[in-house]
Amino acid sequence: MSNGFFDVPHPRNEPVLSYAPGSKERAVLKRALEDARSKVLDIPMYIGGDEVRTGNTRPLTPPHDHKHLLANFHEGDATHVEQAINAAMGAKALWSELAWEHRASIFLKAADLLAGPYRPVINAATMLGQSKNAYQAEIDSACELIDFLRFNVYFMTEIYREQPASSPGVWNRMEYRALEGFTFALTPFNFTAIAGNLPTCMAMMGNTVVWKPAYTQIYAANVIMQVLKEAGLPDGVINLIYADGPTVGNIIFNHRDFGGLHFTGSTAVFQGMWKTIGQNIQKYRSYPRIVGETGGKDFIMVHKSAKAKEVSTAISRGAFEFQGQKCSAASRCYIPSNLWEDVKKYLLDDLKTFKMGGTEDFGNFINAVIDEKAFNSISGYIEKARQNPLNEIIAGGKYDKSKGYFIEPTVIVSKDPLSITMCEEIFGPVITIYVYHEENFEQTLELVDSTSPYALTGSIFSKDRYAIELATKKLTNSAGNFYINDKPTGAVVGQQPFGGARGSGTNDKAGAKVNLLRWTSLRTIKETFVTPTDYRYPFLDKE
Repeated sequence: MSNGFFDVPHPRNEPVLSYAPGSKERAVLKRALEDARSKVLDIPMYIGGDEVRTGNTRPLTPPHDHKHLLANFHEGDATHVEQAINAAMGAKALWSELAWEHRASIFLKAADLLAGPYRPVINAATMLGQSKNAYQAEIDSACELIDFLRFNVYFMTEIYREQPASSPGVWNRMEYRALEGFTFALTPFNFTAIAGNLPTCMAMMGNTVVWKPAYTQIYAANVIMQVLKEAGLPDGVINLIYADGPTVGNIIFNHRDFGGLHFTGSTAVFQGMWKTIGQNIQKYRSYPRIVGETGGKDFIMVHKSAKAKEVSTAISRGAFEFQGQKCSAASRCYIPSNLWEDVKKYLLDDLKTFKMGGTEDFGNFINAVIDEKAFNSISGYIEKARQNPLNEIIAGGKYDKSKGYFIEPTVIVSKDPLSITMCEEIFGPVITIYVYHEENFEQTLELVDSTSPYALTGSIFSKDRYAIELATKKLTNSAGNFYINDKPTGAVVGQQPFGGARGSGTNDKAGAKVNLLRWTSLRTIKETFVTPTDYRYPFLDKE
């Protein structure tokens, strides 16, 4: 498990297909969508070498067409959580001792399968199951997941290559062991790539995994598991289960062999799990590794020197792509008074051209939010904003769940920089704008830093380099991913490692070598070739 015998070439990011009218990939993807809609899948859990069907089935429907049945999945209970743990523990010895290049080859093959025959399948599953349009699915479930797999293999070899220095007569080496016990991946609905990365990066480093995805992502998670199995992943290395959160947590976080948690989701859930782990700390064989990426209240900060059209485009894309359901989505914006009227005009012009509907129609930029719970929460925030006399809804504000969970892209202008929609995470297509006096830039930077408990992403728009430097310094701790003259979304694996601090998580940077290090337990080995045979040091000799 130290350095290998050959180098893995540095990967390049997977090219993004355009799905433009008349393109081959567009026709192939449309056929995959038609095929997926034409049948109802029966989705099992994957525990050890078994496809487990409990008979306790629950439906999966497109968020934009919730009366259409895509699949039924088999929900498990406490016994299946125990089975998954046992399968992971049973597979641990052989998997962790397998030479790194053989582990790597499985995930590299999975990447090639996703880049080839499974590309339309995983994209169609994400479009239907999570209501992402073709481009959003392509950059997520195809490109980003492929990049995670390929870059993580490269990062793994870099880690193994790092070895300590040795003095004459001594050979020092570092062994990068898997964590003791099993690990747990708890993954969100909004990115298929995250759902694939969290369990696979742990497995890549020799760990075995119990994986619980969000129920609203199971349709695509099933495809990921099929790809991994076809790539040759041994039974029991990753065990995919569907059971309610409290049931799973009660068993896993009380288990002696629990070794680590890899999580993306809500801040409240993450803090609750951390608290439980802390209360149970004396039960564990080792101190568990805890890695989490959670909420955000991501900002766009604008200086008076910025270009209004650039700012409006950043809002259109940053706030409303995938219905604002990205961890990094722009949710609050600070615009100087000298630019506001122009930004407003350009933004409203953009919004008038947005088309909203199902993902099967490639002309729709806006699709549905993930489920009824999200719909009710987001629409509730809109109504609270409407009731505040200091707010004005200048676009959107309407919603309808009769066919799908559709919420119009909504722009709120608030005279109160601490109003509820400026401060709380909404996770939907809603952005609140605060217009500040153009000469109050530095004071507004302090407002940006102090408004939210989160620190995930943020951006500064300016043509003034002194203003950019000031913002970069003042907002040092306000965002783990900081963008200059760009929207605060769209981190690319290997280019912008992703993660935030404060209330947004542990900032262990998915898409970077540092994340993989969290899933190893290092052992230093010192071998002495000429072993001393006398305890006396030279200083003890008499003159």
